[in-house]
Amino acid sequence: MRSLAIGATGMLAQQLNVEVISNNIANMATTGFKRQRAEFQDLLYQNQRRVGSTSSDAGTIVPSGIQVGVGVKAAAVYRIHEQGNLQVTDNPLDLAINGHGYFQVELPDGNTAYTRAGSFQMNAEGTIVTPDGYTVLPGLVIPAEATAITVNASGEVLVKIDGQQEPQNVGQIQIATFANVAGLEAVGDNLLRDTPASGDAVVGNPGGPGFGSLRQGSLETSNVNIVSEITNLITAQRAYEMNSKVIRTTDDMMNTVSQMR
Repeated sequence: MRSLAIGATGMLAQQLNVEVISNNIANMATTGFKRQRAEFQDLLYQNQRRVGSTSSDAGTIVPSGIQVGVGVKAAAVYRIHEQGNLQVTDNPLDLAINGHGYFQVELPDGNTAYTRAGSFQMNAEGTIVTPDGYTVLPGLVIPAEATAITVNASGEVLVKIDGQQEPQNVGQIQIATFANVAGLEAVGDNLLRDTPASGDAVVGNPGGPGFGSLRQGSLETSNVNIVSEITNLITAQRAYEMNSKVIRTTDDMMNTVSQMR
């Protein structure tokens, strides 16, 4: 009775689907979060009568054959990098990317991670860092005597210092893009790592060709659509129930056979 195993693969697939949807819903308020979608593939088929085989010595061809599928498997959990809404916060160190690109963050091991969450702060030395204290590349330092911070659309960081009429430029924030953003690996804490699937990072100034511009005093919200996620959750639940009914029906059929005398 293949249907027992087939129903089990369907239940496992929908369990993964619910887990992905629940993670999306849990992160609906996470800054810069990108929703995910589970994708599935059918498993190998068992050929009881191969399509296209000859059915007689006269050369007649079997037009359709008999192929029995053995279930479903998870193929990928795809991250959808759609732009989220920009929420105004009026915090001078809150930055949002309007368009393509990722902020670069230096990890404690020296490697570079990437993020869309621009809720930055300053450490004791005045360096712009993430909430976890990781340096935002290229490691700009705000002078202690600065009274105001301005970040323009092209990433230039300008500070106002008492006694100086013109603002002082302390550097420029650069962002990175990738040939395949779906190939980035999530490592938690709103951070992504590049992989061979994503390709190498292409670094440039915000507002340049192929790069989004910066918006100071704003944060990018999660791109989770709660109505869509609840609808997908209901669909996954119903699919799970139907696969469980397949197993229950198969069990009833086997019980009928075992009681034959």
